Amino acid sequence: MRILKTILPALALILGASRVEAQSNNFVVVVHESNPVTSVRGDELSKMFLKKITVWRTKQPVVVVEQSETTKIRQQFCRDVHHRDLQSVQGYWQTQIFSGRAVPPQQRASDTEVISFVAGNPNAVGYVSASAQLPAGVKVLTIE
Repeated sequence: MRILKTILPALALILGASRVEAQSNNFVVVVHESNPVTSVRGDELSKMFLKKITVWRTKQPVVVVEQSETTKIRQQFCRDVHHRDLQSVQGYWQTQIFSGRAVPPQQRASDTEVISFVAGNPNAVGYVSASAQLPAGVKVLTIE
């Protein structure tokens, strides 16, 4: 029964993450300013954060950074991008870890830390509050 409680949300996540309703008013997706990619489909973004897509269209590795699980922005990102709640995404990662397939993305505790990480890594992608001040070194990635 415990395994079913973990597998079913993960399966629903895999089958249901297909699109983002619209660019969220609550967060923006950021990449390094040198990244030539300017937009991404919602389903691609979900797959990047679930480590199903591991390279950019430019053939460079995708380096994902998440907000901490305790942040409201992380909960909103899960709903808008994965179309699932945070607990369902956590179940997906438990399944991935248990099966030895993958480990979750790195986490940072704040917008400032995510921005710093992305600014320091040309292949990074993360998300921050829409109200966050974006310095030189990062740009917003449009979600199609």
